[in-house]
Amino acid sequence: MRLDDFDYQLPQELIAQFPSAQRGADRLLCLEGGTGALSDSRFGDLTERVSPGDVVILNDTRVIKARLIGRKKTGGRVEVMVERVLGGGEVLAQVGANHPTRAGGTLVLAGGIEATVLGRESEFFRLRFEGCDNVLALLDRHGSIPLPMYISRPAGEDDSERYQTVYARAPGAVAAPTAGLHFDAAMLDALRDRGAALATITLHVGAGTFQPVRVQDLAQHEMHGERYDVPRETVEAINRARAGGGRVLAVGTTTLRALESAAAGDTFEPGRGETRLFILPGYRFRVVERLLTNFHLPKSTLLMLVSAFGGMDNIRRAYRHAIEQRYCFYSYGDAMLIEGQQRES
Repeated sequence: MRLDDFDYQLPQELIAQFPSAQRGADRLLCLEGGTGALSDSRFGDLTERVSPGDVVILNDTRVIKARLIGRKKTGGRVEVMVERVLGGGEVLAQVGANHPTRAGGTLVLAGGIEATVLGRESEFFRLRFEGCDNVLALLDRHGSIPLPMYISRPAGEDDSERYQTVYARAPGAVAAPTAGLHFDAAMLDALRDRGAALATITLHVGAGTFQPVRVQDLAQHEMHGERYDVPRETVEAINRARAGGGRVLAVGTTTLRALESAAAGDTFEPGRGETRLFILPGYRFRVVERLLTNFHLPKSTLLMLVSAFGGMDNIRRAYRHAIEQRYCFYSYGDAMLIEGQQRES
């Protein structure tokens, strides 16, 4: 597989800059992976495509206010994007500055927070927030929601609510699991009323989800790590659905990666860990049969994942159709329901 196999041209005006007026008021493109058939629908019609006995899996991660602006103690503006909260007031973070950031330096951030640069770990810096015993509370007071770079405006007050799923529970993500942004409480109730089971996993979406793939030969690409937790209750809900002939619908690529990571061994087991699962065409899916997702960036690992799930030719044709029909793309854009080609038994 080559990186250029996953390229396409997207008109700039199709990149959604704001969410729809209300959750669920979006379009839904449906792809039948087995036949390649496409149909245009509305997101609210999703309930009609879910059958009694199916199970819908949601990622309940919560986006933290990971972006902090400040300056170096020696002068010069800096922007800190927290990637992961560690213990003892420490974090891993991306640090943007005009001049190199070095170990031992001090950053003075919003609210007068002082952060000591402890060193570098791959593309991230290890920082310690001095005198801080609750990093998440500090970020909540002084940070801002880290909107993706393709949204060309600063985060507003509404983004604190709309760039967050209604079922977000576990803080730790620096990007939203965007397929879940379409759901409101009424839609979740409608799925339950339909006879579907709802269950959750947690995968904390990292900044690496936006990192470009820098190699043409995809066999050389190293996937970023993301923490996940697949609870026993969710595994049991999936097993019950399967036993009764129901299907597994993953809401978002993050949910799919967590579930498939939990099934990477000989059996599908509950557990937590860090996944670096890189899904390319040719991957055999063990758990997920249907995927609800948004439209993804060219040459991204997420586009590679959906191409593996729905078929490369099918996804190329679906994206051409979406562009022709003026669907909105990326985080605040429209949704796509992909019926998988075949789950491994």
